[in-house]
Amino acid sequence: MPETLITVDLKASPYDNPKIHNRWHPDIPMACWVKPGDDFVLETFDWTGGFIKNNDSADDVRDIDLSTVHFLSGPVGVKGAEPGDLLVVDLLDIGAKDDSLWGFNGFFSKQNGGGFLTDHFPSAQKSIWDFHGMFTTSRHIPNVKFAGLIHPGLIGCLPDQKMLDMWNEREIDFIATDPGRVPPLANPPFAKTAHAGQATGDVAAKIAAEGARTVPPREHGGNCDIKDLSRGSKIYFPVYVDGAGLSVGDLHFSQGDGEITFCGAIEMAGWVHMKVELIKGGMAKYGIKNPVFKPSPITPHYNDYLIFEGISVDEQGKQHYLDVNVAYRQACLNAIEYMTKFGYSRAQAYSILGTAPVQGHISGVVDIPNACATLWLPTQIFDFDINPNASGPTKLVTPGMDMPLSLDL
Repeated sequence: MPETLITVDLKASPYDNPKIHNRWHPDIPMACWVKPGDDFVLETFDWTGGFIKNNDSADDVRDIDLSTVHFLSGPVGVKGAEPGDLLVVDLLDIGAKDDSLWGFNGFFSKQNGGGFLTDHFPSAQKSIWDFHGMFTTSRHIPNVKFAGLIHPGLIGCLPDQKMLDMWNEREIDFIATDPGRVPPLANPPFAKTAHAGQATGDVAAKIAAEGARTVPPREHGGNCDIKDLSRGSKIYFPVYVDGAGLSVGDLHFSQGDGEITFCGAIEMAGWVHMKVELIKGGMAKYGIKNPVFKPSPITPHYNDYLIFEGISVDEQGKQHYLDVNVAYRQACLNAIEYMTKFGYSRAQAYSILGTAPVQGHISGVVDIPNACATLWLPTQIFDFDINPNASGPTKLVTPGMDMPLSLDL
């Protein structure tokens, strides 16, 4: 049996666990060390550290302090890893903790985090999802059941000081272009809620003052939210510091491409069984500056889809030039509108797109002026026929309760 190198107590605060951290910084001490060829298990908190509860209120989603997240397990030092190497990580297995067989999905308030469709969903809402082996259902979203593809939303290695300084400079400069924007353009360092792992004293203070927030993906990996990084995946990470400093967290039971609900996917606590190897000098050998990965050979088997198209013309009719973000937004809105015809609320439909194994595709970026993006909605996740037909959509017989909503105060 593999050794579990990091354990978490879901009843305790992640700030009390010295093998957890919530910032990126080269001075964060290694929580443990392994050798190339070792395999091991890391347990993880959900990305909020247990702040979101299994209940029928969205007040926790409304009130969460997003400067605390993400809570990551690590860093794991790999003996012999040096800057310029590639760290090869095999995800051997991944699962939910036995004492936490549920997850959550939510929309953040526009005033506190926002999201991809925050102008349409400005208030906090959430749905709870129960796990039944490899399947999941929600008491807040009826008539839907699908298989999960559990994966880490966030995994990466520590940056060196030069890279950290570059991240902070470019993101702070970006914030300065529109400092009053809601939600903000980026998240700068914030010392008050930093968790520096085992660091103490002046080192911990330096990490708190300079540490990069974990919200975006960057050159080292980070919060990429790639749903195909599941069991059987192999990831090649650039190494920037001695020991590499591998950390993981933000586990998802299932997610639609894009994680469009932001408090997206079905967020969960769990564990990851992984193995590490090294390719010495691999960054230069293969010209790699961002991680490269091989996807999981396991995917939920759905082979019938409704495909919703979107183009780069926004809700106000404004033309955008080959803008894939706008096009995918329109594809999502088109799918949401379609599902409301069967009795779902817009919030329920939005949550389905964030949690179910929907596929997002960039379908065209050359036919000026419109980019084309598509959203593939698997019809087999519904227990009724959602395809168009001559007699029109049938309203759900048992629509159940809607998702909990918290109004901004």
